[in-house]
Amino acid sequence: MEDLSKIIVETLKNKNETISFMESCTGGFLANQLTNIDGASNVLKVSLVTYSNEYKIKFGVDKNIINAKGVYSNFTSQEMAEKVSQFAKSNWGIGITGELGNEDKNKVYYTIYNNNGNNIEFYDYAVFAEGNTREEKKQFIAEEILGELCKRIRS
Repeated sequence: MEDLSKIIVETLKNKNETISFMESCTGGFLANQLTNIDGASNVLKVSLVTYSNEYKIKFGVDKNIINAKGVYSNFTSQEMAEKVSQFAKSNWGIGITGELGNEDKNKVYYTIYNNNGNNIEFYDYAVFAEGNTREEKKQFIAEEILGELCKRIRS
């Protein structure tokens, strides 16, 4: 995961681009991975852990989407990614929501949002978390997202 984080920081730095996170179930795990890399302060604008719906809404997520589509959905992760990018004025926004618990509650939704001028793109994913502990599940999810982000920022 350290290699992915290095690639992300270096690529964003070289492209003069920035990133922001709005994480829920991962509790800041992704931002932590980037801040372990020298130079992350050049690219990471803000990271929010909005564990409660109240704070997702306070930072711009439409409460009607949460009510109609559910907090654990691609619709909500998309709102999270877009709103954190707008809030921070960053090129990239990552929104993550889902459940990490017992066997039937290990599905995570995430969106990679890219706002470079008029070229707005959303990449929505759902993934089942693997691992026995919450920490292992967060690590699995972080690796998945950072890998996908790597592909997107390099294209």
